[in-house]
Amino acid sequence: MSDKILERLWEMGPTFISGTPHAEKLGMKFVAVDKGRATMSLPYNKDLIGDTNTGVLHGGAVTTLLDQASGLAALAGFETLGATATLSLRIDYMRAATPEKTIIAQAHCYKATKHVAFIRAVAHDGDEDDPVATAQACFMATGPRIKAEDIK
Repeated sequence: MSDKILERLWEMGPTFISGTPHAEKLGMKFVAVDKGRATMSLPYNKDLIGDTNTGVLHGGAVTTLLDQASGLAALAGFETLGATATLSLRIDYMRAATPEKTIIAQAHCYKATKHVAFIRAVAHDGDEDDPVATAQACFMATGPRIKAEDIK
């Protein structure tokens, strides 16, 4: 991946939140992007509680966070820039998120072909070795692509 593409990804990263009404409404935050990697967070929000007895965030919010982080990691895994679409997303929930804690999603594109990126991701609330959930996903490159040499 070229420095130009990485620089453009840093510019685009926040738009993965602001350009996605659902992610913005949930309060997600862009944290970082690197070659084939992306990190996003979901600060604790009482409006997202799925179980009022425990204060645990709804699993759907965790799924959305993992999908968004995985999509950005996929974009960062391709050699060219352009739109992506989720082909498959599998979530394995390990445990309930700890109430009052921010959830962090770290996604890694471990393989990318010309048209498909393969992603692994983990969501945790502070301890990477004790995940809330993990994800396995595939994303497809869609539409026109921009090469590094075409970035001004």
